[in-house]
Amino acid sequence: MSTILVTGASGTLGTHVTDGLRRTEHDVHTLSRHPDPADPRAHAVDLRQGAGLDRAMDGVHTVLHLASTPSGGDLQAATHLIRAARGAGVHHLIYISIVGVDSIPLGLYKAKHTVEQALLASDLGVTILRATQFHPLIAGLCARMARLPVMPYPDLDVQPVDPAEVALRLVRLAAQEPAGRVDDLGGPRVEPFAALARAYLHAHGQNRPTWPLRAPGRVFAAFRSGAHLAPEQRVGRTTFEAYLQRTIDHDPTP
Repeated sequence: MSTILVTGASGTLGTHVTDGLRRTEHDVHTLSRHPDPADPRAHAVDLRQGAGLDRAMDGVHTVLHLASTPSGGDLQAATHLIRAARGAGVHHLIYISIVGVDSIPLGLYKAKHTVEQALLASDLGVTILRATQFHPLIAGLCARMARLPVMPYPDLDVQPVDPAEVALRLVRLAAQEPAGRVDDLGGPRVEPFAALARAYLHAHGQNRPTWPLRAPGRVFAAFRSGAHLAPEQRVGRTTFEAYLQRTIDHDPTP
C-alpha cells in the first residue's frame, strides 16, 4: 500500500478520482482550499501560495495533480508542487491536461502547456494525460446560452468526455510507473456543437431557435481547425445525451 495525494480533490474530476482510489488498497489523501474538516486525510492548501504543502506531501508516493484555476495561478501552483514533490521524494506525479494546449492560444491552455513542459523537464517521474472537454463544461455552456430567446452556440465540432471515465484512466495510471505523456483520451463522438445544443434543449424540454456563432481571431480559428479534438482516441463511452439524461434523473429538484 502506498500513499496517494490528490490535488483539486473536491472538483468535478477530483471527486471521481478520489472515490476510485479509495476503492483500492492505497492510503488516499486529498488537498484543496476548502477540504472536509472532519477528514483527517484532507489538507487545506492553496497551491498558489504553497503554505502547508510540504506537510501534506510528507510520505506521499504518488501525486495526482488535478487542481486548475481558469482565472490564473496554475504556473505558481505547479512551481510550488514540483518543489515540494522533489523535496518529499515523490515517486510519481500525474498531471491532467487538455487536448490542444500546444495549439490553441488561450490563456488557460498556454499555462497548462507550460506546466507540461516544466514537469517533463524536471527530475521527477511524471505522467501526463490530455483529455478532451468534459460533459459538464459543455452542459454549463448550453445552460447559460439557453437563457436567451435564441440560443447561440459556437459553430465548431466538439468531442466531450465523461469525467468519470477520465477518472478511471487516472486511477489506472496511479497504479503504474511514470510514463511521460501517454495517449490522449477523447469522448465517444466528434460532433457539431449544434447537435449538442439541440440535445440540451430536448433533454430540458425547451423549444427555441438556435444561432451559430463564429468569432474572429486565432483562438476560435484553432478550435475550428479541430486542434482540441482527439478523433483517433475515442476512448470514452458515455455520450453527451446519456450524460444529460443521467444528470436529469439524479436531479432532486422537481
